[in-house]
Amino acid sequence: MELYKPTHIELTKYFFFTGKGGVGKTSAACATAVNLADGGKTVMLISTDPASNLQDVFGVELDNKGTLISTVPGLTVVNLDPIEVSREYKEKVIGPYKGLLPEAAIASMEEQLSGSCTVEIAAFNEFSHYLTDEAIKDKYDHVIFDTAPTGHTLRMLQLPSAWSNFISENTHGASCLGQLSGLEENKQMYKNAVETLAKPSMTTVILVARPEKTPLLEAKRASEELKDIGINNQTIIINGVMDLDNPEDEVALNLCNKQQQALQNMPDYLHSLPTYYIPLRAYNVYGVDNIRKMLTADHVSAPESTATLNKVDSLTDLIRDLFTTHKKVIFTMGKGGVGKTTLAATIALGLTRMGTKVHLTTTDPAHHLKFLLDSSQNLKISHIDEAQELAKYKEEVLSKARESVGDADLAYIEEDLRSPCTQEIAVFRAFADIVEQADEDQVIVIDTAPTGHTLLLLDATQSYHKEIQKSQGDIPESVKRLLPRLRDATETEVVIVTLPEATPVHEAMRLSEDLERAGIHSKWWVVNSSLYLTNTKSPLLKAKSQSEVEWINKVVAISLDHTVLIKWHGTELKGNSLLDIIKG
Repeated sequence: MELYKPTHIELTKYFFFTGKGGVGKTSAACATAVNLADGGKTVMLISTDPASNLQDVFGVELDNKGTLISTVPGLTVVNLDPIEVSREYKEKVIGPYKGLLPEAAIASMEEQLSGSCTVEIAAFNEFSHYLTDEAIKDKYDHVIFDTAPTGHTLRMLQLPSAWSNFISENTHGASCLGQLSGLEENKQMYKNAVETLAKPSMTTVILVARPEKTPLLEAKRASEELKDIGINNQTIIINGVMDLDNPEDEVALNLCNKQQQALQNMPDYLHSLPTYYIPLRAYNVYGVDNIRKMLTADHVSAPESTATLNKVDSLTDLIRDLFTTHKKVIFTMGKGGVGKTTLAATIALGLTRMGTKVHLTTTDPAHHLKFLLDSSQNLKISHIDEAQELAKYKEEVLSKARESVGDADLAYIEEDLRSPCTQEIAVFRAFADIVEQADEDQVIVIDTAPTGHTLLLLDATQSYHKEIQKSQGDIPESVKRLLPRLRDATETEVVIVTLPEATPVHEAMRLSEDLERAGIHSKWWVVNSSLYLTNTKSPLLKAKSQSEVEWINKVVAISLDHTVLIKWHGTELKGNSLLDIIKG
């Protein structure tokens, strides 16, 4: 694995950076742009990341037209706000129907267009202009995009049925159906954009990951999705690889060992890609000076911070509160890799120690949960097979669709069923059957909750199902009964889980907003894997831990002082050792 330097890779006209939230896409894209501009190239950097912090990174006000960066001659930065773009796009799609359709139909369409797929397609609508504009192509040596579209989005754009009447007539049935209904006039531009993306001579897609299991698996999935549609021009960057700066520090040693184990077990599929790494940085990549340092040997030094940590709670406080308020349904919710499964298992164990009977269920592989905990008199553990539930749900939807649509439209529905929302709906139906078991004698703890958007999709569909012909499967009675129950704050608690870093916190905030729209109560937030609590003596990790304070304090403010902080653990906890998390 070679140290990442832009000049060491084949330089194409266009670069797309993609990867899970929080892996360092924006930092890597910015560092690449500055490095190339410092080398005398003319560069345009474009961000479509909803959690973009480019204005903080460069320290100047940015817009969607392009801003010259005075401290980096040759660099122009464009900051597209995909949330605003998607809002405008949603209004364009729905506007013509207002006053013509019942309010229930409009509400259903609005929720249909509120998901992440719509945001991504609206963003692609914007940056397709930059990808196909001949004037930009001639003016700049390189155009760098921070946040690439997924293979799912690109396949949707390629399907011929996306431009048929089927879309405009069925914008409220399946999980992501309808996002393309206002894009007919851009059909040729998308075709050109996707073709440019697939040309190795023109474009390089850079998958960014961290030396951790979940981001590496996500990189594998993204790579396979892109290859499915002919985008093979891929490179992978592993960001945040630690050099051992203090062999006597147990935290640093454990972190190095954990990273090396993840890299050794990296999916074989990824070994076929050109692979580079960027060392772990102690500092936040804000300011041009830090951007320049990111791809140099200087990764330890960081400015002294005097920020102090606001008051946080312990996991004991959270579990005691769940117990004394008699919560019956408890979800742990957050993006992949933040530690939801371990937290759910720990909450379940803590409640059983207080005499509560608990049913703990998850979509995580059954052997993993059983590795964490064993069933006992007060603890039942179950596993929902995500792949099996998804396959069952897909077949149900397609069987119904085959009765009324042709092959072209069926292909669109099949692609629509690949969306994250569909997966959540399929699994949630299985969860609903388990939640029905929650009563005075048993608490249900669920790892991997549906987003507020998915709940609203289910709600909108069930309230409108008599008025429209849907392609979606029927909503079971257990789900219909569950939605009102989840909105009952006396029974249900959603614990939001995040990490003490910018992107995971921003993503958690969006999840929280989704829940609020769905009328779901959330009191507690958990900030997981904090180096700040480890008392590390490693200069690198000590500096990095201080940078966490800003984001922990932000969560404390958002949660109205109901934030649990959990320290980073170097080994995987299981069984009674999970109690170490509760103790702190």
